[in-house]
Amino acid sequence: MSEEQQAPADQSAQTQHFEPLTAAYERLRHSTDAQELSGFARRPLPDRADQAAFSRATALLEAVSGNEHTPVEDRVFLAQTMPFPNVLVKLSQDANDDVREAVAANENDKNWLVGRLTKDPVARVRDAALKNPRTSWKMRLEGAQDPQMDPQTLDFLANMGVSMEEKAPAILTTMVRRAVALNENTAAQTLQRLAQDPVEEVAKAARSNPHCEPAGE
Repeated sequence: MSEEQQAPADQSAQTQHFEPLTAAYERLRHSTDAQELSGFARRPLPDRADQAAFSRATALLEAVSGNEHTPVEDRVFLAQTMPFPNVLVKLSQDANDDVREAVAANENDKNWLVGRLTKDPVARVRDAALKNPRTSWKMRLEGAQDPQMDPQTLDFLANMGVSMEEKAPAILTTMVRRAVALNENTAAQTLQRLAQDPVEEVAKAARSNPHCEPAGE
């Protein structure tokens, strides 16, 4: 067979093996082949310069991310490393707490997605979202006001505008620290620190908290 005859034959074979995006998406979304799904999750993405291939790969990662048969460790890997909203949204709805926690900590998240995860039913997922610098001040304030918030995260929020986010608007950081100071779930040690806050309204709020122990006791 001549080279001229071989070339069309090769092109025909490639055409026959090409799987349309919709078909590939549905196949991966419903696949029970954990090995195939894992391989796809870990596959390096095409160069962004090849827009068609790159868009196809990220679309298919959405299907892999939403498939419960994709191994948990691979879903966590995607949740930690992916910057694509379509993939992260799928993973933010995962039934596995570790996966959602990884999404909550991913600094590539959009702030609305982090905000959604600050309302997660699992405490450690909420905590990771509130510690993510992408979360909004509104979400931080609501977290500081939450009577079910754990003392460790409240202690983290108590540093806003003092030893963290020092260049943030003072009115916002003050509101967050004051809310922590009023929260009865805030640890005594945190309250003692807030009782010495440079903003008097924060310090006063901390001293009014029934769990605040006077210094030296």
